[in-house]
Amino acid sequence: MYARWRDYVDFYAVYIREAHPTDGWSMESNDRVGVKVAQPKSTEERTQAAAHCCESLKMAMPLLVDTIDDRVGRAYSGFPDRLYVIDRDGKVAYKGGRGPFGYKPRELEQTLVLMMLDEAKNGEKTESGESKDKSPAKEEQNVTSDK
Repeated sequence: MYARWRDYVDFYAVYIREAHPTDGWSMESNDRVGVKVAQPKSTEERTQAAAHCCESLKMAMPLLVDTIDDRVGRAYSGFPDRLYVIDRDGKVAYKGGRGPFGYKPRELEQTLVLMMLDEAKNGEKTESGESKDKSPAKEEQNVTSDK
């Protein structure tokens, strides 16, 4: 999904409290991909753990790191993982269920597509009057209107 929509949407993963630390509930699936991390006790340790996971999992999208006090994880009920869409006004447009069972990327993608279609239809503008829409639907509309 990131590869398909990254030119139109800003994607970020947020590394929060480690769900399966070696000093907690570790999992064989983490061991198989080389993710063996103790629960970080400082922001520096969490940043190192995030970098290690990002490298081990060959993540392509930008990865942000939550503070050690879990401010973002708590604010968004992100543990163990959760998908969100935040719209251009900073409001939650999609809140997925808690992972792994509530993790439904197709629902998120449907929300993105519908939002982009709405933006293209409404021709949303920034304060300077320029179009802030990067959606493929808008580009398609522009291509068709030029003919």
